[in-house]
Amino acid sequence: MADTGPETRRVLFLQGPLSPLYRQMGLLVRAMGHEAFRINICAGDWLHWHGPECTSFKGRPQDFGAFVGAFMDDHRITDLVLHGDQRIYHRAAIGEGRDRGVYVAVTELGMIRPGWMTLERNGLSTVSHFPRDPSAIRRISEDCGPVDRSPAFPSSFWLQTVPDVIYNLANVAGQVLYPHYQRHTIYHPVPEYLRGGWRLLNKAKRDRQADAILRDVVGKAASIFLLPLQLEGDFQLRRHSPYQSFSQVIGEVVRDFAAHAPPQSHLILKSHPLDIGVEGWGGVISSAADQARVKERVHFLDGGHLDSLFQHVHGVVTVNSTAGLDALIHGIPVKTLVPAHYDIEGMTHQGGLSGFWNAPQPPDMDLCAAYLNAIAATIQVRGSIHNKDGVPVAARNMVERILARTLNEPGGYLPDPPRLEPARRIGVPL
Repeated sequence: MADTGPETRRVLFLQGPLSPLYRQMGLLVRAMGHEAFRINICAGDWLHWHGPECTSFKGRPQDFGAFVGAFMDDHRITDLVLHGDQRIYHRAAIGEGRDRGVYVAVTELGMIRPGWMTLERNGLSTVSHFPRDPSAIRRISEDCGPVDRSPAFPSSFWLQTVPDVIYNLANVAGQVLYPHYQRHTIYHPVPEYLRGGWRLLNKAKRDRQADAILRDVVGKAASIFLLPLQLEGDFQLRRHSPYQSFSQVIGEVVRDFAAHAPPQSHLILKSHPLDIGVEGWGGVISSAADQARVKERVHFLDGGHLDSLFQHVHGVVTVNSTAGLDALIHGIPVKTLVPAHYDIEGMTHQGGLSGFWNAPQPPDMDLCAAYLNAIAATIQVRGSIHNKDGVPVAARNMVERILARTLNEPGGYLPDPPRLEPARRIGVPL
């Protein structure tokens, strides 16, 4: 069992976000009189953080659980910190850590953006321990009092893209050093960046085309619904939903729209801003609309901005994208296809998808405000990895919360993840 007393804490860091965040957190842990360790799993990890406190794992993924378990025993690890809970290495480490009573801290990009990071105990999304009951959420918000959520640390395009490129190209160049490393992404980085660069060059043209399509739809539709596309490799899709590909989502939503939506309504599907075009969603959507015989009422925007769409849409359908939370903030009815973190009675449409097209339930804006305040107080921290000044702020805020053992507090932690069983019932592989 891990030590839990006031003595020296021994914190193990695994893969972090593509930024100096975890290295800075390790320095702070040591400056506060505790010990920090790091296991590097690939060349990109080593590039971000290397030194005497670092150990390299060069074995096969299936052997990592035994390796990290032995490491925890040998170094008497008390705390485990990792970015995202569903990478193959991180799933194994969380299991080993919880078996030993290790305090598990999971980081992710902020649910409130920009200027925030997510920090939860044990897991995220459908395995989050944050309450789902509206009365509990209101109580947390009241107990915590108002949290300042004013915008801070605006994102830098270069801090979003350059560290990603350097990290993944380092893994390509250094593959011989970590020959068994398994990427958590689904595309090889070299063709991915080439495609991404080409799409970036055509962004202005795609945005103009999207704006023209939107103007046309607005001029003839009695009501407009939106399905924002998620990235094919997104863990929110791969591990927190029953879908193996977003093409399944497209087919399901278009068929239901054709069968149940009012005849004068239209459906817009919008590409993710980081999509590189591998799947050819335009053809997938066109085929689905053809088969459902609603091609004149289904439209694909391969560009544009969500804020522009939110001015016109009457409802948003999503698997579990943060775009759904953005829509709720704008007062737009939202139907999630899985128990997303923000899928809460009173906030999202609780009926089936077929009823959503005709009578979408509007969000209770007081409850939405309470939810945002509650998560800001318990599972969000100020700071950003996409802003130079935001990185040290995020590092300090996270370390202070981890060492104080106040993740999800006050009141934001239930022993059993409340979204897990509903997710399993619809086939989510957790």
